[in-house]
Amino acid sequence: MSKIWNASEYDISRRRLIPCYDLFYATAAELTAHSIKVPSPAILDLGAGTGLLSEFAMKKVKSASLYLLDESTDMLAKAQQRLAQYNPTMLIQSMTEPLPAIKFHAVVSSVAIHHLPDADKRDLFKRIYQSLAPGGVFINAEQILGETKWQQQLYEDMHLNGARALGSDEDEIRAAKERMTYDKCATLSDQISWLREIGFHNADSFFHSFRFAVYAGWKE
Repeated sequence: MSKIWNASEYDISRRRLIPCYDLFYATAAELTAHSIKVPSPAILDLGAGTGLLSEFAMKKVKSASLYLLDESTDMLAKAQQRLAQYNPTMLIQSMTEPLPAIKFHAVVSSVAIHHLPDADKRDLFKRIYQSLAPGGVFINAEQILGETKWQQQLYEDMHLNGARALGSDEDEIRAAKERMTYDKCATLSDQISWLREIGFHNADSFFHSFRFAVYAGWKE
């Protein structure tokens, strides 16, 4: 993401380019807060970017040891400013590198993991499962692939038309299309299936609006 996004433009464009922005992030935040049962949880945000998802989550959780992982120093600098009151720990690295040797009560991510090839996604899911404390949750607010060519075209049409309706001009649309050529999205059904195979319990989708979905799984 760091190679194709300008950190200074990221936040303002998110609201236009994710037409379901509020419900998308709010669902992930609500799941995070609902799942945490300890007073001082540890939360890891993978591909944290400028900290959008973590901000939504921390408004619900209030207090946590927050870890933000991203390979972009520019993105994390903005996240540090946004989340300064929570004193987050910054981890400048790729998601394919080893995760911190900490047991997390929640691992969250938003529109980041789809940049990985499917084999790397599955490997990351396994490492997330291993990093969770008993009862911990993995929540991914993600961009997904349609199950068929027809469905994928529908997703693209609804996404870009929604962005235009929210104020995206054709330059922003063109840039979004160019960035999406780097995407390696997987279907929602495949990703939920991978979680179940790894051992996540109650893995399912909890929000879905065309190409945007929030799915989660829990470690017993």
